Amino acid sequence: MSCGAKAGQVIGVPCVQFWTSSPVSFWGYLQYKELIERGIVPFKDEQYLSDGTLEMSIDIPDKSTNIYTIGPLASLSRRINKPEIQHDWLNSSLWKEDTRCIEWLNTKEPNSVVYVNYGSITVMSNHHLKEFAWGLANSRYPFLWIVRPDVVMGESAVLPKEFMEETKGRGFITSWCPQQQVLSHPAVGLFLTHCGWNSVMEAVSEGVPLICWPFFADQQTNCRYSCTTWVIAMEINPDVKREEVETLVREMMEGNNGQRKRQQAMEWKKKAKAAISSGGSSLTNFDRLIKETLHHG
Repeated sequence: MSCGAKAGQVIGVPCVQFWTSSPVSFWGYLQYKELIERGIVPFKDEQYLSDGTLEMSIDIPDKSTNIYTIGPLASLSRRINKPEIQHDWLNSSLWKEDTRCIEWLNTKEPNSVVYVNYGSITVMSNHHLKEFAWGLANSRYPFLWIVRPDVVMGESAVLPKEFMEETKGRGFITSWCPQQQVLSHPAVGLFLTHCGWNSVMEAVSEGVPLICWPFFADQQTNCRYSCTTWVIAMEINPDVKREEVETLVREMMEGNNGQRKRQQAMEWKKKAKAAISSGGSSLTNFDRLIKETLHHG
């Protein structure tokens, strides 16, 4: 809420702006003015800290003097051990969660379930919804699919009756779920996602590889880095086809390429855990944020 920064300046109190997207997308947004004035300019290469967290090589004249990288937030919040703080308050979910899916996951084998969630606001056509449906059905893997009532543009999301009959007992479909709890469940082996930063970070924190179907904002950037830099994902064509859904799910669940990405995802899980552990970069930066803000001026 950028208006808050101006209000802080007016009344003379320190202000911290919370950026909810990835560092690399933040850097990209900062270049918009220059892109408009000069045309496309090459992005600088990112650098990694010793614990694997991303350090931005950015020049921000007259914008900010301090940047604190504090993610993954869901993991960091679990480090807070104060009885007066309810962890439900820290939940970033915008929808009411259906926890019955956890009981269903408890009945499945380890790494056997495909988790599908396009986030809180992404929408698609009814045609694409059906292509995803039949791709999942044809893959033959059990799946947990989050289908929001408003996920289809301009109409209610209705899955074909034939699809429901075909996948009876193999799929669990609901309107929302406790995502961090789902991704941490041993039964979940793959996440088909829109690549919102919360979803990417939660998957990284649990070592779950991705199939990416980015929609807007920073999601394309998150997808690119997930696939080519962090090497934990594969991207699906924007004009999704059921054959491609089936092929990618099978490759990521049982193929050699999928196994390599699964191993890489586990390496990033270790780095995420280190970042929020005692002495880790995120925990250190969070403490520094509080101290420097409260002692501002």
